Amino acid sequence: MNRSSNLDILKGNQDKIWDLVVVGGGSSGFGVALDALSRGLSVVVLDKSDFAKGTSSRSTKLLHGGVRYLAQGDILLVLEALKERGRLLANAPHLTNNQPFIIPIYSWFDRVQYSVGLKIYDWMAGKWRLGKSRFIGKSETINRLPQIKQEGLKGGVVYHDGQFDDARMIVALAQTCTEMGGCVLNYAKVTDLLKDENGAISGVRFVDQIDQNHLQVKSKMVVNATGVFADKILKMDNSGARKSIQPSQGIHLVFDQSFLGGKDALMIPKTSDGRVLFAVPWHGKLVVGTTDTLKDKPQLEPEALEKEIDFVLETAQAYLAKKPTRADVLSVFAGLRPLAAPKEDGAKTKEISRTHKVIVSDSKLVTITGGKWTTFRQMGEDTVKHFPKVTGISIQPSKSADIKLHGYVAKPEQGPLSVYGSDADHIRAMMKDKPELAERLHPDHPYTAAEVVWIVRNEMPAKLEDVLSRRLRVLLLDAKAAKAMAPKVARIMANEIGKDAEWISGQLADFEKVSSKYII
Repeated sequence: MNRSSNLDILKGNQDKIWDLVVVGGGSSGFGVALDALSRGLSVVVLDKSDFAKGTSSRSTKLLHGGVRYLAQGDILLVLEALKERGRLLANAPHLTNNQPFIIPIYSWFDRVQYSVGLKIYDWMAGKWRLGKSRFIGKSETINRLPQIKQEGLKGGVVYHDGQFDDARMIVALAQTCTEMGGCVLNYAKVTDLLKDENGAISGVRFVDQIDQNHLQVKSKMVVNATGVFADKILKMDNSGARKSIQPSQGIHLVFDQSFLGGKDALMIPKTSDGRVLFAVPWHGKLVVGTTDTLKDKPQLEPEALEKEIDFVLETAQAYLAKKPTRADVLSVFAGLRPLAAPKEDGAKTKEISRTHKVIVSDSKLVTITGGKWTTFRQMGEDTVKHFPKVTGISIQPSKSADIKLHGYVAKPEQGPLSVYGSDADHIRAMMKDKPELAERLHPDHPYTAAEVVWIVRNEMPAKLEDVLSRRLRVLLLDAKAAKAMAPKVARIMANEIGKDAEWISGQLADFEKVSSKYII
């Protein structure tokens, strides 16, 4: 992936009529792009910031059917998500894994309730099941979750779900779409919608945020896949458009893995606000969340509220023997769920369905709203199905369910380079050729200079934050370490792309502002 070449393609073909322009480079946008490309359509993806800058890099890192949605009776969503979970584990094994979860049991009623519920969850997964759920005794529960609260503990129920690296998955999707002939561009902010003489959408205008070039892309169909920002694009189409999105904020705190111990994840099925809380091992750390706070307006860089931090800490302390405190938080990150705005006032966000919806406006703008990370591919397929209705042109059947994502290896390695899949061999070759590139960027983390060089050459970062937050995940794992690594990473980037000391100081100043929001 090369940003300059992709920009040149769009600059040099401003009269070309593409089949689709997808606005939004997160999970739903790339789900649409992947599906459209699998049908032989030509596709452009534009994102106003970096790919996955918003919600898609800030998840709980789970590929799951949703045990909570099962409890709410949302059977079709759970069935769809379990099937898509299985497909993702098959198509991107280098970015996904089978993660055992344990629900601690403190009453015999809970044992029956969760054992039965999870047997139904297993049955619904069918051939995509990742493992049988079962009850385990107190001693095995303690052995597998060494820091679980033991007072009143009667055992645990083990079940299996999927885990993944969300932002790295977006990078792999962007690379896959590029290999399939798509044109993807980050830092490309859509400023206006093009319309023909009949008022039908015929493309977009956008500004290249790096060099401030104003360009346009003509297309047969425009898809609004901007998540929490969907209403901004809807209002470009129709200034009187009704609010369709209700942002809900969820936060996660990251701790050292020793606060839970073992390799299993912890699931608390009912917190004081009626949600579930997860404590999940991820890249050697422990991610704990989440919350559910209504927000009036979407933000590109949402910040955790003090009451959210306190809630996650208090809930974790109630279940862990080793009590985490504010001083133990390595990083805090917040994300916004793009929930469909409820028709009735006062509806609780945890009760709003996570099913997705495709809306086609009078001018033929296609908007995909709602949904969840796990079902992104199905969301894309359901969106592209509208192409014949919008354009009058028939399309081939979808083939996106079986596409192996960039970096695919049948048996992925374990270790710090595992997320690169088949690209890991190239990074190792670079370190062998130039031993200085094997140098660690920080003594407490495995990331090397070779990875930064590889990322700059192949993964389209434009800013220091892109590397430290969404290519290397260190900003989310250990914000202070990310700040310490920043000068070295900025110098490597500048050397690769021919930037000067002024660019380095500007990037460091920008990263200082962003990273401070991840530190309590």
